[in-house]
Amino acid sequence: MTAPTSRLRERLARPGLLTAPGVHDMVSLRLADSFGFEALYMTGFGTVASHLGLPDAGLATYSDMLGRVRAMAAMARVPLIADGDTGYGGLLNVRHTVQGYEQAGAAAIQLEDQEFPKKCGHTPGRRVIPAEDMVRKIKVAVEARASQDFLIIARTDARTALGLDEALRRAEAYARAGADILFVESPESEEEMRRIGQAFHLPLVANMVERGRTPVLTRAELEALGYRLAIFPVTALLAAVQAMAGVYAHLHGTGSSAGTPVPLHDFGALTKLMGFEDVWDFERRHAHD
Repeated sequence: MTAPTSRLRERLARPGLLTAPGVHDMVSLRLADSFGFEALYMTGFGTVASHLGLPDAGLATYSDMLGRVRAMAAMARVPLIADGDTGYGGLLNVRHTVQGYEQAGAAAIQLEDQEFPKKCGHTPGRRVIPAEDMVRKIKVAVEARASQDFLIIARTDARTALGLDEALRRAEAYARAGADILFVESPESEEEMRRIGQAFHLPLVANMVERGRTPVLTRAELEALGYRLAIFPVTALLAAVQAMAGVYAHLHGTGSSAGTPVPLHDFGALTKLMGFEDVWDFERRHAHD
């Protein structure tokens, strides 16, 4: 079987938009992986929220995230694209982070040009480091990887604070530094997305955050604008939180799950999703040992 890293590069070389749903914990990873997606996206926002119960504001450490990358990549059947924030420090940290994520089994790492501590890309107050500093980070990342099939995604958050022209200038500089994929975060209109799509030949990331700063478009619309990879980092998390809020409200109000208006997943299906069939088979085979 082709390695996940080379499979991601090969897929991006083919026509058509690659949709990568956000996964934030092992249940969401198993569930998303069961639908036949060609890649999964380990969302920083969702992973920090589910693993630590904290905001995506530079509070998670390299060790926190590496453990999540290792667990998710080991279980995923398809390439895992992993959020690496700012690289967790200076140039030496970037080298360590890239090598760690690659060894952990990720197919790509996303690095961004925010100041530390970083913030979620669709929240206010983001500040970016000088473009020249990020160029050095990208060069170190490219140098640090063991295989060229481990892809470097260079993200710029300059649009919100410095404008689209500066964001485009930075993305071009990051491409020259050796990035494999470009990610201009939070454009604020379809026209801005069109400008981004027309500016580059490298694969481009569209970050689809419902009620965020960027319009959520259809597959056909994103393809027409020139995007090759669409990530949906918090869509499933938003749906899950909405459903859980309804369940908890009903439990609090009535003292029971009886009569809950929230549709519930079948418990038997959940046990199978989590791998209980293997446990049952093992117990049958060793019942008389």
